[in-house]
Amino acid sequence: MQAWQVHENGEPGEVMRLADIETPTPGDGQVLLKVRAANINFPDVLMCRGHYQVRPPLPFTPGVEICGETEDGRRVLANPALPYGGFAEYAVVDAAALLPAPDSLDDAEAAALHIGYQTGWFGLHRRAHLEAGETLLVHAAAGGVGSAAVQLGKAAGAKVIGVVGGADKAAVARELGCDVVIDRRAEDVVAAVKEATGGRGADVIYDPVGGDAYTQSTKVVAFEGRIVVVGFASGTIPSPGLNHALVKNYSIQGLHWGLYNTKNPKLVRHCHEQLTELAARGAIKPLVSERVSLAEAAAAVQRVGDGVTTGRVAVVPALSKGATA
Repeated sequence: MQAWQVHENGEPGEVMRLADIETPTPGDGQVLLKVRAANINFPDVLMCRGHYQVRPPLPFTPGVEICGETEDGRRVLANPALPYGGFAEYAVVDAAALLPAPDSLDDAEAAALHIGYQTGWFGLHRRAHLEAGETLLVHAAAGGVGSAAVQLGKAAGAKVIGVVGGADKAAVARELGCDVVIDRRAEDVVAAVKEATGGRGADVIYDPVGGDAYTQSTKVVAFEGRIVVVGFASGTIPSPGLNHALVKNYSIQGLHWGLYNTKNPKLVRHCHEQLTELAARGAIKPLVSERVSLAEAAAAVQRVGDGVTTGRVAVVPALSKGATA
């Protein structure tokens, strides 16, 4: 089969190589899936660079989120078992973790419903307990993780403020349903949030960025607000001042979604049922901005790493053979 492999760490566009390799053999409790679509996530970039908390042995195939097809023709969602990731024609996955792909979504959209939306659902509902009528601030609102949080926040009845970088991303955030959009490149984020909330601030802040975004969050979080930390796309991990959390009465909540797969897998399935129902009634719909062939995967992963994409970029192996996504 064809698969992208990383033999040394570095920038994705430089270290990912397309090769013909043996189709992997599943181990005990695993199954082999034909990859129908693999979405590009920021962890794929970090793994290529050697900066992710999980460091698969070299060589490995990136791709942590797929919609695949079983031998009996069922469409399923899965997280591939590295080193046999999703940027390939076939991937190995743990059988116990398979989830049915929603009928209301195509392959690329279905794959995108997994990590980003699960992270959003757990962050907003399990951790922050977002309530209807509250104000939700989402950093990087036009990105893959942020766009999911925006849609989930609107579905929950929240007022959503989206922070983005650039006019093009601002337009995407508005289309996603943000009530207020702030372009951090053209506006003072803190002043704009305070104006939009009458000085009160945001009840829940969803932060996949870290760095300056986290600093801004501490200045605009409301009384008894919750800052949900889900990642550090900026490359800078903040050091929170706990005295500040004390005097302003807000909480800082971490979210590592992957832990639920081992600590509480039943809750992952419950979340998937909730997301499937929301998708079926059109309350959420993953934003897939690009569908690229397998041959274009390395360049697409690099674009995600460079921060120039919106929503999700999906690698669709069948496109290499002239099929449609």
